[in-house]
Amino acid sequence: MADTSYPSPAHNSRQVNDLEYERIAARFSDDGVYGEPLNPAVVTAGTGLSVTVRADVAASVRGHAWYSGTTPLTLPITPSSSGQARIDWVVLRLDRSDWTVRAAVITGTPGGGPPALTQQIDDTGVYEIPLAQVRIVALATTVTVTRAELYAGTRCRPCTSTTRNPHPRLGETCFEGDTRRHMMWDGYGWRTLWEDSGETILQTVAAPGWTVDSGTVLRIRNNTVFLRLGAFGRTSALAGSVESRLPILLPEAARPPVHWQFGIVYITGLRIGRIVIYDRTHTRAGQVWLGQHPDMTSNDSLVSTSLTWAV
Repeated sequence: MADTSYPSPAHNSRQVNDLEYERIAARFSDDGVYGEPLNPAVVTAGTGLSVTVRADVAASVRGHAWYSGTTPLTLPITPSSSGQARIDWVVLRLDRSDWTVRAAVITGTPGGGPPALTQQIDDTGVYEIPLAQVRIVALATTVTVTRAELYAGTRCRPCTSTTRNPHPRLGETCFEGDTRRHMMWDGYGWRTLWEDSGETILQTVAAPGWTVDSGTVLRIRNNTVFLRLGAFGRTSALAGSVESRLPILLPEAARPPVHWQFGIVYITGLRIGRIVIYDRTHTRAGQVWLGQHPDMTSNDSLVSTSLTWAV
């Protein structure tokens, strides 16, 4: 048989059947309930041996829309006459015998775990996705429901750092074309999943008494700052009791979020000192200061090791 495509004038006058529609629509939306786990449970324990499916819930199964209705839906649970507990599934089931999606209960085996879901990818059969597990103890007259909704996901949205979705859904991701960052909304804010700024040389700022002998290299990768402080020379004497600002300033994205960062520096004559990098909340945010150090004279040099912190 030759390959084909549809809808098309060459294929059944642009008409598609149910199976062909499923093949088209199955990837329009991920299988699952429309919403997020922070929403109320779709399935709860009902009166006696029953469960209740919440009203006004929408979902998709293999591209077929399902709606729970404007009033709660009640599903009966088979009694457990065995001496052992049983676990049932509440599912959404696409039945290709009539191409409908309905909420249904899969009865488990006493003493066993939850029964297997059926997910047939064919011209016939059924395809099921989970909503909840129901536990029935021996001779019980009520049930216990554990929510297990499968939620439809969201696509990765292309945007810029200033045009992200203003009303994001939990777990939504985007890729910023201007910053090349992959971001995710966690319900409280946008979090960086991936980024790599590459190595950049920090611009220098005026700082009395210092020259820049080699540049400071900065790289931000996956929420981590990698800083290789440059080499600096003194143009005048500096007493050990006096702190002094070095001629660099970290950009906002690279500054420690809350706590200061400390580093060891090496000074001419096999001596050491300590620098402080101030966090975003400080009046010296992003500045680098030489704090504890020995007396320094003109022409002394200062070099540092690399520093790393999370942002």
